[in-house]
Amino acid sequence: MALDHVGIATEDAVGLAERFGAVFETQIAHSETFDGMYIIFLDMNGTYLELLEPVDDSDGPIATFLAQRDAGIHHIAIMTEDIATALENARAVGIECIDETPRQGAWGHQVAFLHPRSTGGVLCEFVQQ
Repeated sequence: MALDHVGIATEDAVGLAERFGAVFETQIAHSETFDGMYIIFLDMNGTYLELLEPVDDSDGPIATFLAQRDAGIHHIAIMTEDIATALENARAVGIECIDETPRQGAWGHQVAFLHPRSTGGVLCEFVQQ
């Protein structure tokens, strides 16, 4: 397993992408609107910064996060070759899973989230490309 991306909640994904692009000398690798969010992935040499902006007065998870906590790191994502086994292993060591089975995520990847109550207060995501 390896770090795939860090998700950052923001009110302005394009503006933050421009700022990060100038500071970190990175480029947009992918962008899409998905599940009530506008998402921009910035390539940091194979690891990504995922900028998450709510769209359309959405009451989705990013809008809720921003209303409760303001902009900032939302989650970390770990790349796995076998997401089903990763979930089984997490449950076996007592990790509470938000997603009991993988689901469709951004960029066409399979994803599953682990509850922050079980992971030191950090929302963690498994990603299988």
